[in-house]
Amino acid sequence: MFQSAAYLLVCLVCVAVLAKTASPTARQAVLLAASYGLYLTWTRWFAAVLIFSVVMNYLLGGWLRRKPTAAHLWAGIFSNLLLLFAFKYVPELAGQLSIPSLQSFSQLALPLGVSFWTFQALSYLFDLYREEEIDPSFAEFALYMAFFPVTIAGPVCRLPEMLPQFRSQRTTAWSGIVEGFRRIAVGAFMMQLAKLLGQGILAGDSIATGFDRTTRWSGPDVWCLAFGYGLQLFFDFAGYSHIAIGAARAMGMGVPENFERPFASTTPSIFWTRWHMSLSFWIRDYVFLPLATMRREIWWRHLALIIAMTVFGLWHKASLLFLIWGCYHGVLLVLHRQAQQAERKLNWKPAPGPWNLVSWILTMTLISFGWIFFRANSLAQAAQMLSALLSPRSYAEHFLSSSLYLLVGLLAAGYGAVLLISSKLQPQREAPSPSFLVRGRWLWIPPLYALAMILLLMITLTQSGGVGQLMYRGF
Repeated sequence: MFQSAAYLLVCLVCVAVLAKTASPTARQAVLLAASYGLYLTWTRWFAAVLIFSVVMNYLLGGWLRRKPTAAHLWAGIFSNLLLLFAFKYVPELAGQLSIPSLQSFSQLALPLGVSFWTFQALSYLFDLYREEEIDPSFAEFALYMAFFPVTIAGPVCRLPEMLPQFRSQRTTAWSGIVEGFRRIAVGAFMMQLAKLLGQGILAGDSIATGFDRTTRWSGPDVWCLAFGYGLQLFFDFAGYSHIAIGAARAMGMGVPENFERPFASTTPSIFWTRWHMSLSFWIRDYVFLPLATMRREIWWRHLALIIAMTVFGLWHKASLLFLIWGCYHGVLLVLHRQAQQAERKLNWKPAPGPWNLVSWILTMTLISFGWIFFRANSLAQAAQMLSALLSPRSYAEHFLSSSLYLLVGLLAAGYGAVLLISSKLQPQREAPSPSFLVRGRWLWIPPLYALAMILLLMITLTQSGGVGQLMYRGF
C-alpha cells in the first residue's frame, strides 16, 4: 500500500514539474531522483543490485562501442545472464535440489524488475554491436535502466527509442496528460477485474483456489480454470501495462504498447504479436532472427522458432513446466507455418467469415490449453488436469462452484462486448455524420465507467484477504 501511494504521489509531482520544464538536464534530474527514490522504497539491497547493473553495463557498452567484436558482446551477455541467473534461477534451483552448498541461496530475494531491466541492458549491448548510433551519458543510461513507470514489469524499452525523448526540449502537452490519466484509469479498472477473478465472487470460489486447493477436476473445470486464468493474467498484466504507459505518457514519454486485443487473435502467430508485445518482439529481434539467419534450411528456421519460444518460457521461471509451456508454443507456431505452406501449395483460400470463426475458436482453445502448464503448481497436477481433459466421462460433472463459471463467463462476455463497442465507436472517415453514441461518448462513457468501478470496489472490499497484484512481479 505504501509503495502504491508513493508511486501515485511521485507520478503526480513529475507530471506537474515536467509540464512546466523544458530543460533536458532538469527533466532528467527530476526523473532520475523519482525513479531511484521509488526503487529505494522497496529494499536498499534491490537498489544496490540495480546500480551495479547500471555501472557494469555502461562500462561494457563503452568497451563495445570502441571495439564492437563478438568476444566483447559475449562478455556482456555472459555478465548479464550471470547476474540474472544468480538472483532468479539459483534460489529456485536451491529449493528444488538437495545440494548443501546451494541451500544458503534458497532464501535470496528476487530484485524487483530484474528480468525486465536486464533485458533492456542486453538490448543496449546488442544495438551497440550492430553499430547503431547511440551514445548516452551515464545519467541518461541510468535513467533508461530505472525509468520508474516501467522498472518493475515493463514494457521492455529500447534505448534508441527512449534517448531522443530524454533529450527532448518540449514540455508535456495537456492532451498527453489527459490521455495518460485515461490509460491509468483503464488500467486500474482492469486490475480490479483481475483481483475479482483471483478472489472470486464468493470466498473460496476463485481461480486461485481452483488451482491451489482443489484436488479433483472434471474436463469443464479444467477449461474454466485455463481460460479464466488466461483472462485473469491478461486483465492484471495488461492493466498494469496501461498504468505504466499512461504514467509515462502523462510525463511526455512514449513507451511500447504491450497488449493489442490478444483474445481476438485468429492464429497463434497473431496472438504472439499482440500478447506481451515488448518481450515478444525482443525475443524475435535478439533471439529468433539471429538464430534463423545462421542457416537457410527450413527445418533450422522451425527449430530456431522453438528455441526462441523455449527461451521465452524459461525467462519466466527455471522449471520444467515453463520449459514445456515455451516449447509447446514454439511447436504451435511451427504447425501454423506448416498449415500456411499447405494452403499455398494447395492454392486453397477458405471463406473468410466462417473460417475466421473456426480459426479463432481453435486458437483460443490451444492458447488456453497452454495456460495449464503456465499456472499448475507441479507436473503431477498438470498431468492430472490433462487427464481430466482427455476423459470423456469427466465432462458429465463439475467440482468447481457455479459462481466461478458464472464469473468467468460474464467477464469474458463483457470484455467481448467492450471490444465490439469500442470498434464501433471509432470514427469512420466514410461516415458523413457519426451516430449519437459516437458523438456523445464522452458524456455516457465516464458515468458508466464510474458505476462499474464502484460495483467492483464494493465486491472486492467485502472479500477477506485476496490475491496479490501484480502477478508478473514474480517474474
